[in-house]
Amino acid sequence: MTAGAELLRRNGYTGTGVKQIVQAANAPFGSLYHFFPGGKEQLGEEVIRTSGMLYLALFEIFFADEPDLIHGIEACFASAAETLRETDYADACPIATVALEVASTNEKLRIATADVFTAWIEAGTEKFGKYGLSAESARLLTIALVNSLEGAFVLSRSLRNTESLQVAGISSVALARTLLP
Repeated sequence: MTAGAELLRRNGYTGTGVKQIVQAANAPFGSLYHFFPGGKEQLGEEVIRTSGMLYLALFEIFFADEPDLIHGIEACFASAAETLRETDYADACPIATVALEVASTNEKLRIATADVFTAWIEAGTEKFGKYGLSAESARLLTIALVNSLEGAFVLSRSLRNTESLQVAGISSVALARTLLP
C-alpha cells in the first residue's frame, strides 16, 4: 500500500503502472490480484482512502503540537514546503494528484477522493470549532485551507519553489484571524 501511495503521489494514477507498484513493493506479481481482485482500480481506491486518512492524522499532529490555531496553520504550510524541498518537489498530496487526473473519467476514484476531502472538511470543521469558531466559520476556514494547500502544491511543483505555499499560508492565517472571535 505504501509503495502504491508513493507512486501515485509522484506519478499520478495513469502514470503509475501495475508492474511498477508490484516491483516497488517487492511483491510477486500475482499477489496484486490476490489482495486486490479489482486490479489497479481497487488498489488505487484503497491507496487514496488510506493515504487520505494518514494525511488527516498529520493534520491532527500539526494542531496538537501548536499552542493555537494560527501557529497550527503556519506549521502545516511550513511542513508542506519543507517536504517539497526535501523531495525535490516530487512529494505532494496524492489525493489532489489523482483527483485532478480522474475526477471526470473514473467514478470509483472520484468518489474515493471526494470521500477523503469530505473527511478532511469534517475533521477540520470540528477541530477549528474548538478554537472558538462557529461551525460555519470553521467549515469556511477548513475549505479555504484545503484549497490553498492543494493549489499551492500544484504551483510549487510546477515552479519548483515554495513561494506559493508561503503565500497560501499567509492568506490562510489572515482569514483565520478575521474569523476568530
